[in-house]
Amino acid sequence: MEALQYPIGRFEPLPDYSPAMLRESVNDIRDLPTLVEMAVQNLDAFQLQKPYRPGGWNIQQVVHHLADSHINAITRMKMALTEEKPIIKPYDEAAWAELEDVKNTPINVSITLLHALHTRWANLMDRLTPEQWERSFIHPEHGRRFNLKTMAANYAWHGKHHLGHIQGLKERMNW
Repeated sequence: MEALQYPIGRFEPLPDYSPAMLRESVNDIRDLPTLVEMAVQNLDAFQLQKPYRPGGWNIQQVVHHLADSHINAITRMKMALTEEKPIIKPYDEAAWAELEDVKNTPINVSITLLHALHTRWANLMDRLTPEQWERSFIHPEHGRRFNLKTMAANYAWHGKHHLGHIQGLKERMNW
């Protein structure tokens, strides 16, 4: 069950990230929308409703979750860049995945959103100075500070994590 829930393993933050590691994270974020689009391109309505694991979200929810989560992420990054150690606002991801827009909006809307959002996000990160990468926010649920380096690595992982859910289900179902 752990392998279905965490197909690429859990995120393990490092004490620091080199410029090369940051470029890799930014490129992973930049490329995610295309990879998600390719992963879902031939799935039908029935397949989109299939959970990637027992008790997990269906593919439609996963795609919409990526858009919801990454909208919050770029907002948090911009807050960290423009405010001094802001306390970010958490949200209930599971509750958001059950909202009517997730159930009734075609996934291509969120994929289009991901393309635009990730272009803006990667363009922002491409131009951050070393000092800006050190800026941080406080996550009240975790009670700790996160710098933008760790955040970029986490969201690069997050995208691949959910892409792994989609690709793993397709492989198991022989789609």
